[in-house]
Amino acid sequence: MDNPTTASNTHAAKDGKGILITDPAMQQLARLCKDQGDDQVLRVGVRSGGCSGMSYTMDFVPSAEIHQKDEIYSYTAPNGQEFTVICDPKSLLYIYGMQLDFSKELIGGGFNFTNPNATQTCGCGSSFAV
Repeated sequence: MDNPTTASNTHAAKDGKGILITDPAMQQLARLCKDQGDDQVLRVGVRSGGCSGMSYTMDFVPSAEIHQKDEIYSYTAPNGQEFTVICDPKSLLYIYGMQLDFSKELIGGGFNFTNPNATQTCGCGSSFAV
């Protein structure tokens, strides 16, 4: 069984901004982005709903769906794989400074969000309140 990644290195986008991504999450995202193909980018954001009022979203979208007002962040994984993360300005207000981690645990595994802007989070870890 894997140990939690409490001491993982975190990575910011090439410009030093964007969400912080831990080593395990970088490896998983690089793998997923490679599987999706060159024309896909990862859109992260928030929407209304979930146990605590707002929930996180992560979806691959074609690069043609990048909107003019989207923030665009480029990341390079330790293996050299490059990928792009985009976020709309409204969502960025809620997730600025967020850390994205990944766990292979059987229970509670997957992507985990640590959001310094959240005043309350639910047990599932995918929704929050501000």
